[in-house]
Amino acid sequence: MSVSEPLTQLPSKPSVPPASSDVPNGAPDDAPRSLLAELGEMIRELVQYRELLWQMVLRDIRIRYKQAVMGFGWAIFMPMMLVAAGCLVKYALAQAAHDPLSVPRLAGMSVKALGWAFFTGAVGFAANSLVSNMALVTKVYFPRETFPLSAVLTQAFDTLIGGCVLAVFLVIFAGVALGPVLLWVPLLLVLLIFMTAAAALVLSCANVFFRDVKYIVQVLLTFGVFFTPVFYEPQLFGPVGAELMMLNPLAPLLEGLRLTIIDNHNLWEPLYYLPAEGPAVLVWQPWYLAYAAFWSIAGFFLAWRTFHRLEFAYAEYI
Repeated sequence: MSVSEPLTQLPSKPSVPPASSDVPNGAPDDAPRSLLAELGEMIRELVQYRELLWQMVLRDIRIRYKQAVMGFGWAIFMPMMLVAAGCLVKYALAQAAHDPLSVPRLAGMSVKALGWAFFTGAVGFAANSLVSNMALVTKVYFPRETFPLSAVLTQAFDTLIGGCVLAVFLVIFAGVALGPVLLWVPLLLVLLIFMTAAAALVLSCANVFFRDVKYIVQVLLTFGVFFTPVFYEPQLFGPVGAELMMLNPLAPLLEGLRLTIIDNHNLWEPLYYLPAEGPAVLVWQPWYLAYAAFWSIAGFFLAWRTFHRLEFAYAEYI
């Protein structure tokens, strides 16, 4: 995130934050506090600086599309490139297996590609967000998590544009209809945002202390798509391979989006794939959703707490 365009308003605050109201009078500032008290302080502080977070999101959006030839078309370009690459992969797999390539399979891959594009775009921008804003980090105090969180929210804006375009194509060409199972979609999207925010907080924090983290992130995001069921379905790896593939915390969220939107499947119910030969493959079970929810919610608050505890050392290392 560039600093070439200043924020419209930056709340002033002493370089050292005041002691929390949860600490008793006369107690040292580093007195141990309960987890709930610490989380309460973090939430209150972020709410207090919500206008700053909003200004950062607006600034990122303006910088991203300012003097861009394609304008908001960039929000559609990346998912389209992923979908095009996925089509080539699925076509090659279909030719090798002598299995015709159907529209629902392409539509399911498109849904997962949009979710993966959101994750990679947000994490890619957030990982370097603290280092690229060192002028602000070293001069005035405010919650440092606003940097990676603003990157996540900015990417969510891009994904919203791409999602609207994809929804039109799914209705027209894939025959997707409204149904009660689509109520799962908002929950899955919220969990995806929390998981992305957790990764953004951890990696942006790590990049302050270890500058080669940004290069590791680029490698992981480049090749991570092959370890995540985006271009293919987990059942292609057989019963054991499918379960191992779903250990990736992103996999249940992306597969859940595909099953609810394209296959109209209720996530409370298990789903099996019956191949022409061999045993049945467990494609989905409710435990997968609980597993992803744990990684998303618990991972987010653990990452946020770690980020918060280390933020007062950022200025020294930057």
